Amino acid sequence: MIEPRIAYAESRGLKVAYAVVGDAPLDLVFVPGFVSHVEASLEFPPIQRAIHRLTRFARVIGFDKPGTGLSDPVEGVPTLEERMEDLTAVLDAVGVQRAALFGASEGAPMSALFAATYVDRVIALVMYGSYAKGSWAEDYPWAPTPQQAAAGAELIEEGWGQGFWLDVFAPSFAEDPDLVRWWARYERQAASPTMAKAISRLATEVDIREILPVISVPTLVVHRRGDITWPVEGARYIAERIPAARLVELEGADHFPFAGDVDALIDEVESFLTGAGPVRPVDRRLLTVLFTDIVGSTARAAELGDRRWRSLLERHNELARAEIERQGGSAVKATGDGFLATFEGPARAIECARRLNPATEPLGIELRAGLHTGECEVIGDDIGGMCVHLAARVCGLAGPGEVLVSRTVKDLVVGSGIEFSEHGVHELKGVPGEWELFSVA
Repeated sequence: MIEPRIAYAESRGLKVAYAVVGDAPLDLVFVPGFVSHVEASLEFPPIQRAIHRLTRFARVIGFDKPGTGLSDPVEGVPTLEERMEDLTAVLDAVGVQRAALFGASEGAPMSALFAATYVDRVIALVMYGSYAKGSWAEDYPWAPTPQQAAAGAELIEEGWGQGFWLDVFAPSFAEDPDLVRWWARYERQAASPTMAKAISRLATEVDIREILPVISVPTLVVHRRGDITWPVEGARYIAERIPAARLVELEGADHFPFAGDVDALIDEVESFLTGAGPVRPVDRRLLTVLFTDIVGSTARAAELGDRRWRSLLERHNELARAEIERQGGSAVKATGDGFLATFEGPARAIECARRLNPATEPLGIELRAGLHTGECEVIGDDIGGMCVHLAARVCGLAGPGEVLVSRTVKDLVVGSGIEFSEHGVHELKGVPGEWELFSVA
């Protein structure tokens, strides 16, 4: 029997439970989908056999997201951004600078977002049983409708802890009464019915479609053709949009990675990871760009005169830098009558933008702000690329005291509690296409 080394990492004031198995030179982080329990899972013979195979070529690291398993309970479901913080905390606690990620099901979108954001910490990405958008859209018709998702969440809560969902997640196990009993017990250990329902609802709100082309690490997308939890069309969609991604479709209907023909799955993972090429140099990164602008700056400068206006700008820049750093961002540069900053997570960027107006109000000025998340060119201490231009255009459309964001930003902060109102569809000068914008409440 596998004896994992279980410990706790500190993240966001919470304890995140993690387990380490094996001592191979390659670090492989298993990012769980839905719910998990790092200790109970390793007591299950099919998982033991799979982990034993993985440890032939990798040191396997698993963790429970807060609210599940051995990690601290939480009131709400962690957002993708918060889960990235938790994963970073686990990597730091284990002492891992760079690792391969194996994101399963609901863990795959977060793994993809992490790989795009922290490319210097990811060697390679495996997305298993994955999806890019959790709910139906005209260009993503195989995902559940909001009504179907809501009905499914209710069924999860009603049948939780009884092994009911084994028919869906692992049909090859469903006829074995011992496995059904284990699964029912595992559900009860992994999460409460309320948390399981909340996680399932949040999973359907995820949308990382705009992020896929930004992923630059070697990527394997592997999926079982008969999977009914997340149909294989979603995997094909992902593989078509991640540059140079490799798609492998396996036979079978099991969504649970450690059910069915596990050897075929691990064969593909081992072949991919042990032969994965080097990551490209870190000169392009996924970032949230924040632009701010002083409303009516020209008139105010004329009113104050050059000397007093310059003094006001210097004080504005000091306050802006302090707030940006307080929210974990990077102050790139002052832009004359505003500021440019970057953040690794959009929720922090929004919080910073919200706080800048009260912070600078004593100066007698009012700010507007615009945000977009996308791929940026990192040029020394500066940044460039279409994402920067887009954020600047969004800022230009914001009203006094308003924080305006693109749909990409809105979609990435699902579950954060941040509320938005629609700001319409706009054509942005110098930026192709039409863009749906939202005002932060």
